[in-house]
Amino acid sequence: MTVKLVHPEGVNRVDVHHQVAETQGSRTVYLAGQVSWDTEGNLVGAGDVAAQAEQAYLNIAAALDAVGATAADLAKVTVYIVELDAEKAEQFVVGRERAAATLGVELQQPSTWIGVTALAAPGYLVEVDAIAVLP
Repeated sequence: MTVKLVHPEGVNRVDVHHQVAETQGSRTVYLAGQVSWDTEGNLVGAGDVAAQAEQAYLNIAAALDAVGATAADLAKVTVYIVELDAEKAEQFVVGRERAAATLGVELQQPSTWIGVTALAAPGYLVEVDAIAVLP
């Protein structure tokens, strides 16, 4: 295993992600931010944060597969959500968990969530960039 997720003592424990990822590997993979597009570049889940989060993570998995990695190799993610609020955060988790179930992995890597006013193209509500570590 190249990534060990940790809930450290002395740091607030949150349910939606771990605070620390300890990695041991020789390859680091940096992914561009993934949005909820299909292979043709069409928006998936218009107006639906959960659907967009799910598709973004499925796209991350496909990108990782291209270099021989899986979502289990993720060490850190940064999440951008348009006009982030508590409801959108909850919907993001719903979509992320649907992707986790589809992929058969835990998606609770350390993460930073950032509210933004817009993403690169109209209609996109979620973007996730990621770092993975491989043996």
